[in-house]
Amino acid sequence: GLVNQVVSQLIQAIRSQEGSFGSIERLGAGSYYEHVKISEPNEFDIMLVMPVSRLQLDECDDTGAYYYLTFKRNPKEKHLFKFLDEDGKLSAFKMLQALRNIIKREVKNIKNAEVTVKRRKAGSPAITLQIKNPPAEISVDIILALEVQQSWPPSTQDGLKIEQWLGRKVRGEFRNKSLHLVAKQNKKEKVLRGNTWRLSFSHIEKAMMNNHGSSKTCCESDGPKCCRKGCLKLLKYLLEQLKMKYTKQLEKFCSYHIKTAFFHSCVMWPNDTDWHLGDLDHCFQKYLGYFLDCLQKSELPHFFIPRYNLLSLEDKASSDFLSRQINYQLNNRFPIFQE
Repeated sequence: GLVNQVVSQLIQAIRSQEGSFGSIERLGAGSYYEHVKISEPNEFDIMLVMPVSRLQLDECDDTGAYYYLTFKRNPKEKHLFKFLDEDGKLSAFKMLQALRNIIKREVKNIKNAEVTVKRRKAGSPAITLQIKNPPAEISVDIILALEVQQSWPPSTQDGLKIEQWLGRKVRGEFRNKSLHLVAKQNKKEKVLRGNTWRLSFSHIEKAMMNNHGSSKTCCESDGPKCCRKGCLKLLKYLLEQLKMKYTKQLEKFCSYHIKTAFFHSCVMWPNDTDWHLGDLDHCFQKYLGYFLDCLQKSELPHFFIPRYNLLSLEDKASSDFLSRQINYQLNNRFPIFQE
């Protein structure tokens, strides 16, 4: 409730600024909104989505995930021209900076809560708010996304292999949804100019999470229940606990790795009968086995962009480290779950 109040007030202020962000809409993303949050609801991701008519997308590396954006001829969005860099590319950095400034001004006007804006982390797509909520703090990541009504780029062509799991029709519906791009710095760039954008599929991920059965009634109020989300929560919790213990060694890993492996597992075991509620233990071991396999090979393809490997070979040492920690837990009946 507190988060909603604060965010609503911010969005109102952002929209009322001259022109630039007037059309922004809110989209709840991340684990809280997918109902797979595992600990206290003290972290929220809020996407602010801004519709843009048409953009020229140019890949800026070989992952197929990062793009330079330029406007096509005579765009409607003249008000965004001030965010172009000297090459005419839409600068994620400039847009985030402008948004951050509005938010910094507005938090001073929030009466019913103590809200501060955290310092900018280099290359992070988020503007992070800290909301004092005694005895704890709530952190809210505000992420700027552009919503473009055009077809998905070629790099996504062979991704989203859900035909056997959710059906060909659903895949078609998903691929007809608009394209989202978040203001995310591509670390591979030699000179970090802050003008790269990364494809984002959190709107599709949320839809898959919330309708995850091959039968249409899986986990609905009167439908049969499965253990898919239970497995995901367990592995997320395992990683979270290990990251708390070995922060430095595991800094490369995040819950997105777990979620990607989860989607691949849903494709490998597409039927609801593969995920019987009573088989949680067995299903978790299968899913964990797949994830360990990915770590061993240093290979976890992005679910929507298959040629984008989320576990690069240069991070082999941390993959091996995580693999050893998980195997230790597995062979000793997960002491970390008892702690």
